[in-house]
Amino acid sequence: MSLPDPNNAYSFDDFLEWRNNADYFLEDPFFQRVVQFYAKKEWPRLEKEAKQLSAKVSFAWKNLADQAAVPEKRPYMVHYDGHNHRIDRIVRPLETLTMEKEVFAEKLFSSDTSPFEKLVKMYLIYQNGEACISCPLTCTEGLVALLEYYADTPELKQILLHCKEGINGDIAIGSQFLSEIQGGSDVPANLVEAVEQDGSWRLYGDKFFCSATHADYAVVTAKPRGSEKVALFVVPAWLEGNKEKEIRNNYTINKIKWKMGTSELSTAEISYNGAIAYPAGPLERGVANVAGIVLTYSRLTVGITSAAFMARAVREAKAYSKKRSAFTLPIKNFPLVKLQLNQIETMSRRTVAGTFKLYKAFLSLDDGLKKGMDADEPMEMKQKRFTTRELIMLQKITSSWDCTDVLRTAMSIFGGHGVMEDFSSLPRLYRDAAINELWEGPRNVLLTQIHRDFKRAASWYAPGHVVADILKGADTAIITPLQKEAKELVAHPDLTMPGKETMKICERWDRFCHDLTHAFQDLALMEVEKNPVFL
Repeated sequence: MSLPDPNNAYSFDDFLEWRNNADYFLEDPFFQRVVQFYAKKEWPRLEKEAKQLSAKVSFAWKNLADQAAVPEKRPYMVHYDGHNHRIDRIVRPLETLTMEKEVFAEKLFSSDTSPFEKLVKMYLIYQNGEACISCPLTCTEGLVALLEYYADTPELKQILLHCKEGINGDIAIGSQFLSEIQGGSDVPANLVEAVEQDGSWRLYGDKFFCSATHADYAVVTAKPRGSEKVALFVVPAWLEGNKEKEIRNNYTINKIKWKMGTSELSTAEISYNGAIAYPAGPLERGVANVAGIVLTYSRLTVGITSAAFMARAVREAKAYSKKRSAFTLPIKNFPLVKLQLNQIETMSRRTVAGTFKLYKAFLSLDDGLKKGMDADEPMEMKQKRFTTRELIMLQKITSSWDCTDVLRTAMSIFGGHGVMEDFSSLPRLYRDAAINELWEGPRNVLLTQIHRDFKRAASWYAPGHVVADILKGADTAIITPLQKEAKELVAHPDLTMPGKETMKICERWDRFCHDLTHAFQDLALMEVEKNPVFL
């Protein structure tokens, strides 16, 4: 019990002292174990690189991300200069510009950066939330991957160099503008037109969700005049010599959207009025290359981002529970709090482990997912490519869903302070996580696509075999029920068929996909924890 005292000396200084000195990498021994397990021989070098980057991410960049997140610093448009010239300038705060320059100076997409080094560094960077960094990074990664296949002209080779290695110390930023007002995920329904004029391609029409609008280059879908096929183009924001003059490449930025999350990132509506564009890949393979290359990297990033958000949320909630007391006890001692912490730590760890296991599988594929399901290749490789393709979508929907659960629970451990954005970064990460559930295909779209893929492949890859291969090494008591469920659900003709029966199948399919992904993640976690190096 306590007696009245008007001089309440309580403070949060001990928690703040810990948080202000917490190094993301050094405070996360489990993540170190995961990297050592999957990267193996690279570990000594990766440990050194991670420590050096974490010293920036955990302190200076964390502070910049927090400072840029206040509402009054949201990006805004200046459409005209003082002389009535259309410039469509996107105004962003100095904190964002400083962090962006320093992050991209790391050259994550350089030929000198190994895939696992890139993954480790992105994981650390993403712990600071979107911060107008996460989306531009993954969009640039997708652009680089696309051009590594298709940079067959001087213009595209120059763009690839600009994004990977930089030109005169300037590292370019990429973006991707696929969505139109009639349907974000329905890329085949795009109406933006590509017209070949005087030896150049020009784009006409409107794009409705254009994130990282400030980027130097955008991957844009458009249909060549007279064709029903979608093609892919790379569109410079400015033609040579015009960036300093603020003369855009024949397009206008009509407005910046007001989003609930990723607020530091500009997302805009754009109208193309004859923008110069460079075809990337065969004109008739735009949709295939969007799904197989561009969106693949974006969906992988949602998994990495979700894992990073969860790790930070769990770390801060655990630390707070040790510092905060109620009813004379540290709140970490209350069984319900302890239960919540155990639950979210398990969800976090299995997501981290599953992310790295999937990424390693993706790296083992020649050409990634560029080769479609109909590719003529040995059956073993075809099936491996199929499971990786499906796991990327499964991880995207599951990890982003779990991430909001983990963040919401972590915030609840802070009590009322958990929703105070000047007390903690977790509310900002929570809003960002909600956006990740929708970006690159919302849950309902990807669940439908996964079901179609399973049906399409059933003649050469039975659903039960898919499940067994995904969960190779798991207990048969886990595998067998999922195999049975997969066989029954894939037998249903189509998840878009109307009727109550389809709705029941949809409910079961949703649950099955969640359970299958969790089983894969749990297997990855078990493999890391049983590694003799760590016993």
